[in-house]
Amino acid sequence: MVMCDYFSAADDDAAVRVLEQPGGPDPSVYDVVALRGIDPVVVTAQLEAILTGCAYDEATRRPRSGQLLSSPEAESAFIVSVSDTLQEALASAAHASLVEAAGPWSETEELQASGIAADAAAEALVVLSGLAGRARADGRRMYCWWAL
Repeated sequence: MVMCDYFSAADDDAAVRVLEQPGGPDPSVYDVVALRGIDPVVVTAQLEAILTGCAYDEATRRPRSGQLLSSPEAESAFIVSVSDTLQEALASAAHASLVEAAGPWSETEELQASGIAADAAAEALVVLSGLAGRARADGRRMYCWWAL
């Protein structure tokens, strides 16, 4: 299964430096949330559309939405940005809103293919929301270390 570690960093350069060490972002250095099967391109754009009420296509066109920051030539891992809009939506969402969003999010083709049910999607949203809130408080942005 694809490894997806979401983390916060001060800027894009700091995020890309995560690739210098094997195994992804070091939890002793970065605030990290490991979420298998939650890809930082399609699945996060679907989540952004659900949380913000926009169309999926609009979410994919937002700045930093699933933007590859590391070399496309890499063979094992990549760093992908999370849009500021999604980060803010996650950081400001009430717990009840996250639980409510988990239902439609878990019904997407990608999450169903990964076997992620509504309860697991809700758990993922709660930890992502926590990461987003801490990142916002620290003036950091969210990223994903995506290993194939």
